[in-house]
Amino acid sequence: MAFCGTCGQQISDGVKFCPACGTQISESNTPQTESQPVSQSAAQSDEMQLGDKFAQLNNTTDNTSEFAPKDIEQNKVMAIFAYFGILVLVPILAAKDSKFARFHANQGIMLCLVWVAWVIIDSILTAVLRAILWRGLKLWEVYSICGTILNLVYLVITVLAIIGIINAANGRAKELPLIGKYKILK
Repeated sequence: MAFCGTCGQQISDGVKFCPACGTQISESNTPQTESQPVSQSAAQSDEMQLGDKFAQLNNTTDNTSEFAPKDIEQNKVMAIFAYFGILVLVPILAAKDSKFARFHANQGIMLCLVWVAWVIIDSILTAVLRAILWRGLKLWEVYSICGTILNLVYLVITVLAIIGIINAANGRAKELPLIGKYKILK
């Protein structure tokens, strides 16, 4: 079985033109067999690069083997609560003896602290931008663009929370990207 070297369409042996894309099949552009990789379009390549970057970012330490399977099963819900802001107190207070819930509570506390710190920084930067742009230049477009950029950090925090929730629901004790290596709770 052969494939077109340009579009990846399956072609019969002896065909001179690809029936899908019309590329001439010559010795320099011989059909690929199943063992040869099919070329990718630029969009697929960019998508794979983005996926590779996310996978590399999310390639953090997985500590699941350190926890008892029974502890993981009994405390998944408590671990999930850790990623909902102030509800991080629920696993800290209700599942004191669970190492699995405590691991996720630590991740949740770090995420909550990052969120609180960013709220403060965002408030200060927004106030400064308003003062500069309102009184001086009246460039509301600049303020709008800066506000949008500042708000992207909230999106990153939300994505980190979702990653944590998915890990907890799947019974994995995997550190969050960027902030997971820091420990507050022992």
